[in-house]
Amino acid sequence: MARKRIDLLLQDVTIEAVAAEGKALAHVPLPGGDDPGSRGAVVFVPFAVPGDVVDIRVLKKKKNYLEGRIERLCKPSPHRLEPFCRHFGVCGGCKWQPLPYAMQLAAKQQQVYDQLVRIGHLDVPEIKPILGSAQTQFYRNKLEFSASRRRWILPEEDPEGLSEQEKCGLGFHVGSFFDKVLDIERCFLQPEPSNAIRLWLKDYTLSHAIPYYDLRENTGLFRGVFVRTSPGGVMVIVCFAARFPGLEKLLEALAAAFPQVTSLYYVINAKCNDSIADQECILFRGDEAIYEEMEGLRFKVGPKSFYQTNTQQALELYRVARSFAGLSGAETVYDLYTGTGTIAQFVSRSARKVVGIEYVPEAIEDAKCNAAANGIDNCVFFAGDMKDVLTPAFIAQQGRPDVVIVDPPRAGMHPDVTRVLLETAPGVIVYVSCNPASQARDLALLAEKYRITDVQPVDMFPHTQHVENVCRLQLK
Repeated sequence: MARKRIDLLLQDVTIEAVAAEGKALAHVPLPGGDDPGSRGAVVFVPFAVPGDVVDIRVLKKKKNYLEGRIERLCKPSPHRLEPFCRHFGVCGGCKWQPLPYAMQLAAKQQQVYDQLVRIGHLDVPEIKPILGSAQTQFYRNKLEFSASRRRWILPEEDPEGLSEQEKCGLGFHVGSFFDKVLDIERCFLQPEPSNAIRLWLKDYTLSHAIPYYDLRENTGLFRGVFVRTSPGGVMVIVCFAARFPGLEKLLEALAAAFPQVTSLYYVINAKCNDSIADQECILFRGDEAIYEEMEGLRFKVGPKSFYQTNTQQALELYRVARSFAGLSGAETVYDLYTGTGTIAQFVSRSARKVVGIEYVPEAIEDAKCNAAANGIDNCVFFAGDMKDVLTPAFIAQQGRPDVVIVDPPRAGMHPDVTRVLLETAPGVIVYVSCNPASQARDLALLAEKYRITDVQPVDMFPHTQHVENVCRLQLK
């Protein structure tokens, strides 16, 4: 049913629970409702905490629920915390700042249960208590900041009174507005020098009249910056739409201002999107990579490398995956969607052979370099589309897997991959997922031959609704 736009104010509504997608919910009577025993309609609203009493402006009506926003906080919940970030409510990230962390974890635990059991109707054992993150601020090792000539104008600002420079922003995209960027003053997601680098770049580009990119018109020069941080180094990738006479001067000044930057790249991206996956990253100064360490293993992280963004919690996630694999040292293990081979190498000491497969060729090159640097000789890596690489002929050549570890993107596994797993029938499958909904769909397909023996949620992203979940499947 198509969405219906309405403009209805619901007053003195008590928020009942945390819901999906970072929202909260309440039940409200509908005007003209004639069933006195009905709980009414469900309304979903962001930035609310169970126990809040609020006025809700209803904006959308669907067949089974309403969507709205908080018009007025009449009485705050006793659980409500003061948001620590000044950009809360406008920035699309960290929506759960007012929610105590224990309540966040409970909501994520419930989300896993709902997707696997209530919605997915899967037969699962008791779900283990979620593993919370030791760090709930400054836990990310990578952030991308976009530059825009059309920044998000705050309600208290007068657009007519702003200069062209004051309309420029360097920060995060706002909601569904592809060309709008919220200018960020301070972000609590990544440790310094992340904030300092962003603020320095904004000051330098504006003071030197370097035009900001306009995604709508595909004009301007400065497109943004990626910052990666690790205990041993900092990588910065500055993005431009084209070369210009002051480019090298900017990079020289950045390197001088931040001697802790050990790897400085730039990208010339003339496309009408911000992705640099298909662009050349040009090393301007310093090392070609930074490095992360985990249980004595050292991992090379290049400008395009995929690496779990919460380093400390990634260690906990990988320990769960290794434990669920139950390796004795005699097994052949396949690590599907291996990225830079972190899980593959993490379990290699307990396996006879590990085969890693990943779509991104640069990630596979990093995986090979990492394995060599770590003295690991029982891992082999292959690049290509998973459904094309993982064929019966490939399995015959590399050996039938005893254990398969899968860590697919949010969309989950391609049906062809699921089919090959069912045909190959490894004794154990460990499914690591960043999206319990697509995981539940894939598990339902695998249920033809597998039963779920263990479920362990892991929180990688505090103050957001996202949750990782690891399931162990045993061949029936």
